[in-house]
Amino acid sequence: MSETLRSTDVTASDADLLGQTAIAVRAAGSALREHFGEVVRHQTRKELMRALAANDEMALDILRPRLTRLRPDARWVEDELDGGALPPGEWWVVDPAEGNINHLRALPEWAVTATLVRENQPVLTTVHLPLTGETYTALAGAGAHLDGRPLHVSPTADLGLSLVATSQARPDEDEKVVRRVGSSITAMLLDALVVRTAVPATLHLTNVAAGRIDAFWQFAGARADLLPGALLVTEAGGRISDAQGRPWTPRSESFLAAAPGIHAEAVATLSR
Repeated sequence: MSETLRSTDVTASDADLLGQTAIAVRAAGSALREHFGEVVRHQTRKELMRALAANDEMALDILRPRLTRLRPDARWVEDELDGGALPPGEWWVVDPAEGNINHLRALPEWAVTATLVRENQPVLTTVHLPLTGETYTALAGAGAHLDGRPLHVSPTADLGLSLVATSQARPDEDEKVVRRVGSSITAMLLDALVVRTAVPATLHLTNVAAGRIDAFWQFAGARADLLPGALLVTEAGGRISDAQGRPWTPRSESFLAAAPGIHAEAVATLSR
């Protein structure tokens, strides 16, 4: 995987598979939407983890059998927080409730995602936002779309006029990573027009692909956070790399997705 993801040959079977994947993801999103609206209170970490797991399991009960029927030989990434390269073969990388904490707090920024990875290359992805009904899809070599409409990254060429975004380090992250996140936000506050900080990462990346946000960066991060958006942004004409401008892989310690016109400026800012 490089700053522009390696394209694969588009086949009719993969295009059909993407359509069927989108149907499964929308069904899981509908189930979560039915349980959305009330703030779920928790007094302990154990109670919080139980509530998060309940949402995940609700969506997975729909996703796992449907996606398994589509690709019976594809294995599943069991831990959505895992990073690094995958063993050879096909894998489903699924986040059944991306932005799960937002769902529990009755905030609208959450989604359901499913990405098929083949020999460590994302082949297709679906990101569904149940509250808006939007479905983002990408097929390697065939572009990125929002509800069937082609997506294109921003044409901006000036970081000083750009809206950029980042996510936060995950809970229990190493202090060094947390401090690096903080210093990068300070650097971007000095160089960019507007800086947004929120979770989840995937929704920022859908906005980069749609040209609404000009760049997104993150330190560390899991496959399920980054692979869907990496494919969407690349297929929409954007550039991805690590924060130093080197080719990004799931093993990388940082991630940057940007409109081509500001990618070099963003790298310079994050490298300070």
